[in-house]
Amino acid sequence: MNMSFIRNKNNMLKSFGFIILIFLSVSCHKPSDNNDQNENGLFTKTIVTDGVSRRYAVYIPAGLGNSPVPLILELHGGGIYIEDMTGESGHKTPYKLWMNLADREKFIVVYPEGLNGSYGKPTWNDCRANSKVSSTADDVLFISTLINELSSKYNIDLSRVYVSGTSNGGLMALRLAVELSDKIAAVAAIAAAMPDSSECGSPVNPVSVLFMNGTDDNHLPYNGGTLSDPPSPDNGTVYSTETSVKIWITFDQTDTVPVIYVFPDLEPDDGGIVTRYTYSNGMQGTEVVLYKINGGGHSAPSIKEQYSALFEKYFNKQNHDIEMTTEAWNFFKEKRRN
Repeated sequence: MNMSFIRNKNNMLKSFGFIILIFLSVSCHKPSDNNDQNENGLFTKTIVTDGVSRRYAVYIPAGLGNSPVPLILELHGGGIYIEDMTGESGHKTPYKLWMNLADREKFIVVYPEGLNGSYGKPTWNDCRANSKVSSTADDVLFISTLINELSSKYNIDLSRVYVSGTSNGGLMALRLAVELSDKIAAVAAIAAAMPDSSECGSPVNPVSVLFMNGTDDNHLPYNGGTLSDPPSPDNGTVYSTETSVKIWITFDQTDTVPVIYVFPDLEPDDGGIVTRYTYSNGMQGTEVVLYKINGGGHSAPSIKEQYSALFEKYFNKQNHDIEMTTEAWNFFKEKRRN
């Protein structure tokens, strides 16, 4: 079973709908670039990698102190801009809640932005070999350079660098787990799975991996297959969620029998139940975790940031029983790269 990942392609309604731009119309407002690293707040900055200027937003909470702090990189879905992720565009977004957690838990959060794919919106080159709707950028180099840049400016604990991403961003997070395992301690892949035709190789170092997928995802099928709604061969194909989990269980050499926890059904009207499967005791303390969202669609679960009925018409139900950012942080916070 090869370690496939899919090559970046999010094509709005044709790719896996990665948080569609129909609902996330982009605001032209951008936070001003601020290079004073002694200030706190949200800043949009640029960095040049591979001869190309790349955008990212960084949030620095107040009161970090002198101790090294974790770094979290949150990767957008296809067609999404960083202003949509941070809430600057004014739309509902679970991803802005990372900043609330950063205030409380004292870490730095970064929202990098992909380059335009074939349909003119930001995407990630996530390794799907059989995808035709993708950026061709060296995004591994971009993320690696960005980590180096941030660690030169801020007191970052380089053993605690984590990546979370949804849809195309989740697929990119999985690529980083393979190709940047010398810098990444753990990844959370939301509405994402391993591609069954990949441009990537195999991981070198153990990495903890979390999957959070809905069984009713109509853009990235829970049981694997062709991406998007309706499916298109241009979008590439993925393994099932269960097979994707097994790939990482095998590589990390975790327990094969999970500890199972069923979350309370806080909102019965969302049509779903969340079950967590935890596979522990992997190499170098790694874990593999699956959040199976029974009845969930192609979105990040959230209690506080709930998408509209129009969004759910295209992407199916968003679960409201858990907060994705809280669950991902609980998974990340004890993980360290050796």
